[in-house]
Amino acid sequence: MPALWPLLPLSWLFGALVALRRRLYRCGLLTAVCLPVPVVVVGNLTVGGSGKTPLVLWIVRHLRAAGWRPGIISRGHGGSAGAERAVAADSPPSVVGDEPLLLARRSGVPVFVGANRVAAGQALLAAHPDCDVIVSDDGLQHYHLQRALEVVVFDGRGVGNGRLLPAGPLREPVQRLREADAVVWNGAPERSIEEVAAALPQVAMRLAGQGFVAVAGEARTCSADSLRGRRLYAIAGIGDPRRFFAQLRALDLDFEEHPFPDHHPYRATDLSFAADGVLLMTEKDAVKCAGLVPGEAWVLPVDAVLSARVGQPGLFETILEKLNGRAPA
Repeated sequence: MPALWPLLPLSWLFGALVALRRRLYRCGLLTAVCLPVPVVVVGNLTVGGSGKTPLVLWIVRHLRAAGWRPGIISRGHGGSAGAERAVAADSPPSVVGDEPLLLARRSGVPVFVGANRVAAGQALLAAHPDCDVIVSDDGLQHYHLQRALEVVVFDGRGVGNGRLLPAGPLREPVQRLREADAVVWNGAPERSIEEVAAALPQVAMRLAGQGFVAVAGEARTCSADSLRGRRLYAIAGIGDPRRFFAQLRALDLDFEEHPFPDHHPYRATDLSFAADGVLLMTEKDAVKCAGLVPGEAWVLPVDAVLSARVGQPGLFETILEKLNGRAPA
């Protein structure tokens, strides 16, 4: 794309710095810290959300079912908390971030945030010494934290133009995938990435949601059938708003789209357009919009559904194998 050509020198410089930093960790000049429990990192190579949060919930749910006692750490994007802190169900999203708050409400396990994920993990373990595995929401490039395995998530946008920041969306070169342990596709696979990750287990993920829950929290629910024929508006402040809008269309709903930037800090004026109708939103948006909506509003909860490729292990089997066969205590 010609408009991005002036950014190529900066992209090359960024790539050189990324390679240098990785090399310094490999040779030990920069030190990675090993926590006393294994760490599962769920991250991506590109900027923006790709579906990591529902995948983290899926992993945590399966770990708990297998007898593990997981905890979750996160950077807390969109929040103001710099130092590590626990996330409660009633924590302010402006402080802890929207995704950690969603994780705390849905996971049933301890969630800690902090700019330094090592410190966040240490704080979590100090407060919850029974925790025996940590799942890191994002943090693929946070090499200060040693990890037992890495799961890399891609959505339908793939790697875009394939260039590093700022000329493209990549945080690291695609070849970095060869060091990961599994690839999850939240959308159609991209052939160029498939070839690089050919030796890794590759898993398809879709987000399934059928019923709506009231944003105001009165434990009211409704079906898509009850919304058809009404004046509907939909907002999405996620990495790729098109994913959410496609889910709503799959439910045969007709609505007016209002995409917002990822981690958008909503204000009441942002939602005033929906005063004459019904507002639909993602769970990530809902944790920030309670009390701001001008009228009736519903959230569509979703769960990750994973399916392994024929002849390849499933993601949870891969995770258990990479945890070196550690049995739950």
